[in-house]
Amino acid sequence: MTPPGNPWTDPTARRAHLNQEARLRTLPDIDRDLVRLGQTPDLNRWIEQIRATGGCANPIYLTGHSTTRDTATGQLLRHYSTATEPGGRLAIRCRNRRATRCAPCSREHSGDTFHLVRAGLTGGKGVPDSVRTHPRLFITLTAPSFGAVHRAGQCHPVRRGRCEHGGRHGCGLEHPDTDPLVGQPLCPACYDYVGHVLWNAAAPALWKAFRDNLYHHLATRAGVGRTAVRKLVRVSAAKVAEYQKRGAIHFHAVIRLDSPDGPNSPPPTWATTNLLLETVRTAAAVVALAPPDSAAYADTRLGFGTQLDAHPLTGGDGGRITDEAVAAYVAKYTSKSVEAAGAVDRRIDSLADIRALRVTPHVRALIATAWRLGALPELEHLRLRAWAHMLGYRGHCLTKTRAYSTTYGQLRADRAEHARTLAGTRELFADRDDAATTETAWRFAGTGHTPAEALIAAGIAEDIATNRETAREELACSGPPQEPR
Repeated sequence: MTPPGNPWTDPTARRAHLNQEARLRTLPDIDRDLVRLGQTPDLNRWIEQIRATGGCANPIYLTGHSTTRDTATGQLLRHYSTATEPGGRLAIRCRNRRATRCAPCSREHSGDTFHLVRAGLTGGKGVPDSVRTHPRLFITLTAPSFGAVHRAGQCHPVRRGRCEHGGRHGCGLEHPDTDPLVGQPLCPACYDYVGHVLWNAAAPALWKAFRDNLYHHLATRAGVGRTAVRKLVRVSAAKVAEYQKRGAIHFHAVIRLDSPDGPNSPPPTWATTNLLLETVRTAAAVVALAPPDSAAYADTRLGFGTQLDAHPLTGGDGGRITDEAVAAYVAKYTSKSVEAAGAVDRRIDSLADIRALRVTPHVRALIATAWRLGALPELEHLRLRAWAHMLGYRGHCLTKTRAYSTTYGQLRADRAEHARTLAGTRELFADRDDAATTETAWRFAGTGHTPAEALIAAGIAEDIATNRETAREELACSGPPQEPR
């Protein structure tokens, strides 16, 4: 007897099954994927995983297990395995700091950066509140000029004559910030593309030379040796790299003077804010590094530009810039990258790839220059081809000295502990008397979303952002609590 409803043995059920498959084939890819996802077992658990990642746009999937036992008795304290998860795998955040790659993870990274920088200014996260009284500056170090470029606002005034390539000496127009012409050279043939790329490549070394110079100039002011000054004062700093519209790197940095032991005690009385302000200016002005071996740059030194901004931070007692504003300013730039200069945030593979890029001629010339220089044996150590998409810059987005404040790892650990406390599972993850042994085995199982999964993840991320904004508005409208009558 033929079992009813079996599409493989019942002709009627078979026809219905084939008709359904035909209808699915006529649907767009996203709709077919939505139907597939809706029929997935444990869909709700998968949604819980994505919600736990904040709606990450490119999650990483892992398979494996974690087992914790009491070291003395061997008693099982806790065990987790992905065997019971949807697809036998667990989704975790990609933790990409770039907003163009993953907005939810970028926002979390910017938030961590805000707390990291603010802790070094106001205390907290293991840093004493007394750092507010230490000499502190917010500075901006820029690149030198590699050729005249169009600038926002009133551009260069038009002058008589033309350059050797027939270009005009000036523009005379007023450009809004959004004008695509801003940052483009007035005469591409006059522009020093080689110097621009080499400067970007040397920017991390220039920052290190600047910090070393700070100690040297402080030693001169204190009347001690360059080695002895490090036993009297410590320079703590955090800096973020930003791309200008012309494609050159510049640094925003917070600099603080501490005692040799770090932020727990103040620096010597002679190490004042005014002294730090003077030494920052003189130390940056004399930075001069020899460029890589190149016939075109044999007699040229790499250094910072003449535009240097330095603002004292006075702990909210009438200063021009508040500590929170500085932390927010630095955090904002950690979510950005080379796309701020109109370039691309992916690796370049060939000259054909460079020709196919949808970028301005100026950016294309910078990438092509980095690619060409990367083939020179004397510049091989710079790995310019690998960093051509970054216009030659090879450094991290944000760096800090060890004693400045907390770390990203500690902030993530604190957030995980807070989440366990809210969920009421803190005791479950607490090792008994620190006498526990944990065995883990994790394997990479994939990354990213299908079209339907990406759509749902984007909705989750949007809901979280809307709820966060609503909570912020309600908090702002409620105002300070009123005294009871």
